[in-house]
Amino acid sequence: MTQPEGIEVERLVREFRKGPRAVDGIDLEVAPGEIYGFLGPNGAGKSTTVHMLTTLLPPTSGTARVAGYDVVREGPRVRAHIGAALQEAALDPFLTGAEHMRLQTTMHGLPKAERLERSRELLARVGLTEAADRKVGGYSGGMKRRLDLALALVHRPRILFLDEPTTGLDVQSRTALWDEVARLARDDGVTVFLTTQYLEEADALADRVGIIDHGHLVAEGTPSELKAQIGRPTVEAIPRSPADIERMATVLERFGEPAGAAPKGASVRLRGGESDLAEVVRALDAEGIAVEHLQLHAPSLDDVFLAKTGRSLEGAGAEQPEGSPGTPDDSAAASRSESVAA
Repeated sequence: MTQPEGIEVERLVREFRKGPRAVDGIDLEVAPGEIYGFLGPNGAGKSTTVHMLTTLLPPTSGTARVAGYDVVREGPRVRAHIGAALQEAALDPFLTGAEHMRLQTTMHGLPKAERLERSRELLARVGLTEAADRKVGGYSGGMKRRLDLALALVHRPRILFLDEPTTGLDVQSRTALWDEVARLARDDGVTVFLTTQYLEEADALADRVGIIDHGHLVAEGTPSELKAQIGRPTVEAIPRSPADIERMATVLERFGEPAGAAPKGASVRLRGGESDLAEVVRALDAEGIAVEHLQLHAPSLDDVFLAKTGRSLEGAGAEQPEGSPGTPDDSAAASRSESVAA
């Protein structure tokens, strides 16, 4: 049985009428207290998966247990244990941030004596204390995202679903939200299921990453494991004196096989990985070779995505998003999510 704060999915499928399978038989497991990054382009099936795991959309087949409960047969129990901040925040532009918090704490049945304290605590945590009495219609995109996160945390959920929480945010707002998500997992032991298109987001936050493409889970592991699967890092060096190029190449070849490099330098794929870099520097110094430029090129999650799918994740913006005309969509579930998430 799934651990009380974990997620377990087996052969999960969601098929829409007159369309392909948005989610096609995926298996995954998220451990308690883990940040699991669900990575993929628009239309890959990320949001559809989240809607099923949060009981907003029934699976076509397969099973999913969240917090130990079946998402189909025990939906109310699942919802009692989770928080969700989905792509479209269900916020009323005519209410203030404080009024949203008061409504949410009341709907979750918090004792009256706790409502104000909990609201103030969460608004402070997401940096909205000064904006608490302003109408949400005047909030920036980042402020709305942070308020939505606070609303999702009102009842102290043990599992938190974040569906592309930083899409469209500026760097400062994105960093602030990253910090709070990391703190929730580290300090409060909250399990986080995070969908994202941002490679740096998955790399910075996730303990493990699952890559979904066309409804299939094509890779899974820690960011380091996934990057190690597709190759070792390379180091490129350029000597201060052009006369030292051959000697530099000879030294570098002690640490790995030659790789492509700039005409004025030499490069090798490190046999021992990034840990060899310090030895490379010491070896060049021992040979008296002055270095003009030294750079380590490490595999990225985009390299992983390219290797696993044959295309770059950065090109995903040109694809049709989930729910757009001509693609399987979550429109019915999305409309229902507003009433449930609020």
